[in-house]
Amino acid sequence: MNPDQLINQDSGNVEFYTPAKVLKYVHQMFPVIDLDPASCSVANESVKATCYLTKEDDALTRNWIANRVWLNHPFNKGEKACNPKCVKKICNDPSYSKYRGHCITEDIASNGDWIDCYLDQYAQGNFKEAMNITFVNSSEAWCQKLLRAGLSCFIDGRTHFNDAQGNVKKGAPKGCFITYLGDRTDEFRAIFSALGVVK
Repeated sequence: MNPDQLINQDSGNVEFYTPAKVLKYVHQMFPVIDLDPASCSVANESVKATCYLTKEDDALTRNWIANRVWLNHPFNKGEKACNPKCVKKICNDPSYSKYRGHCITEDIASNGDWIDCYLDQYAQGNFKEAMNITFVNSSEAWCQKLLRAGLSCFIDGRTHFNDAQGNVKKGAPKGCFITYLGDRTDEFRAIFSALGVVK
C-alpha cells in the first residue's frame, strides 16, 4: 500500500486505531468517554469508552445519545453498492492497480457521511461535547465543515495509527487534527496545546 492509499483510504483497509500519544490528551479532556460510535473490542481496549458501536451496529443509522463522544471514524472515499451488471474496474479488471475481485452489495460510507452525521448529532443535542480525529484535508467539503464547527488542534508532526495487532503503521504523508465540539474550549486549548497548534 502506498502512502496516498493509506491517507485517502482506497486501500480497502480502514482498521486504523488511535495511538496512545493522542489518547493521553483525549483522556485528560474526557476522563469518561460515554460513546465511541466507530469502534471494536480491540480499539476500545485503549479508548476505554463506556459504550461503543461496531460496524455491525451501523452508527450512521442511530442516534448518538451520550454526554461525551470520541470519534475516529473509518476513513474512506465512499462507494455506492454495485448494480447487478457491474462494470467497475475495481471489481472486474485484474490488471487494475486497485482490483479487489468482487462486487459490493452495500454502500460504503465516506468521510463526508461520517462528518455530516457527527455534526448533525451534535446539532440535535444528542451529545453534550465531543472530539474527533481525522486527516487534514482542507480542500474537502467535510474538512471545511469541521473547521467551521469547532476548535481544532493541528497535531505536530505525522500521526501514525495502530493496526489491529497493535503495530504502528508508519508512512502517513499528511498530518491530523482533532476537532472539539462543546463549551469547554479553554480547557481544550490548555490541554491540547501540548500536542499541536490550537485554532
